[in-house]
Amino acid sequence: MFNFDEANRKGKEAMDAMLKNYAEIAKGFQAIATEASEYSKKSFQDAVAHMESLAGVKSVEGALELQTNFVKGAYEGFVSEATKLTEMYADLARNAYKPYETPVAKASKSVGVPAAAAA
Repeated sequence: MFNFDEANRKGKEAMDAMLKNYAEIAKGFQAIATEASEYSKKSFQDAVAHMESLAGVKSVEGALELQTNFVKGAYEGFVSEATKLTEMYADLARNAYKPYETPVAKASKSVGVPAAAAA
């Protein structure tokens, strides 16, 4: 026989888990947006400082050296930031999937499909 109290409890548990998961996902996206914003601000400030120092250079060789150092530093900073953001997105995906690992494993086990193939 169908137990309405049990169904209501399971539904409430599922809704609570879903809302908690959405809150974690929102925190992850907020952290990513904050990181990207801070990087953009720092990058802009570095570019402004570079242009100011470039304006004060007296020789072509000095300008080329300054420009080379700036481009090298900007590239290294970009690669570092891209790596950091990639890791943040991977962590976000892992955390978003975590609540569903157990149900997917149970469901795939009951139908005889490996969990890796079901996901």
